Order: sequence, then C-alpha cells, then structure tokens
Amino acid sequence: MSKVLGTRKDIAYTERLAVRIIMKNDKDEIVIIFVKNGNYYKLPGGGIEPDEDHRFAGERKAMEETGCKVIMDEGCMATTEEWRNDLHQISYYYRAHLVRDTGVVELTEDEIVDGLQHGWISVKSAMRG
Repeated sequence: MSKVLGTRKDIAYTERLAVRIIMKNDKDEIVIIFVKNGNYYKLPGGGIEPDEDHRFAGERKAMEETGCKVIMDEGCMATTEEWRNDLHQISYYYRAHLVRDTGVVELTEDEIVDGLQHGWISVKSAMRG
C-alpha cells in the first residue's frame, strides 16, 4: 500500500528517507507520539541514516522515542511519499513486536523543544482517529 501526501511544487527539496513503526502491547494498544509544537500525532520513527538498515533504524528510533525495545518484522507493509514545505520524505512502515518497555526515552534537543510525548492508546481508538 502506498499513499502520496501533499503536492510537489517547483522548488528545491531536501530528500529524506524515514521508517515508522506500528507496535502493539499485550493490552491491544499501540504506541503513538504526540508533538505539542504543531499539535499532531505520529507513529514512532524517524530518519534513516545513510547506509542504515531499515530494521536497525526503526528499532533505534523506537528505543529513543518511546523507551521500548522492539523487534521489527522483515517486510515493509506500506509507504508514504510526502511533500511538505521544502521536504520530500518517503516513509516505510513496519510492524514491530514489543520486547520490553524500559520507560527511559532519549529524545534529541529538537524533539524536546517540539514537546514529543508518547502514550499507549487502544487500537479501536486509533482506528476512530
């Protein structure tokens, strides 16, 4: 499954690849990130470093943003292509299996300024939007 968000304009874009994860716990809840600066929600994940494996990037970002140790599935389940401001981003979506919630996040200074917070919500609530 693939989806395009936004519209390409005749400007110079910064290219970025990202990974996003969908992770459930044993209570049938998924983890979601709230970004206070912008007032929006997103799935855990972020930029893939040059030559970094998607699975490693997703597992790294899950630990940093949620404090959760995860194991990601092999196959990408969906992609999005996004045109936002001067950013062209392709995101790859994977299922992840929760191994342990350490409770310790490692946010970057920018993520702290943006007010990132994670929480668990029921799959039903997530589907309702």
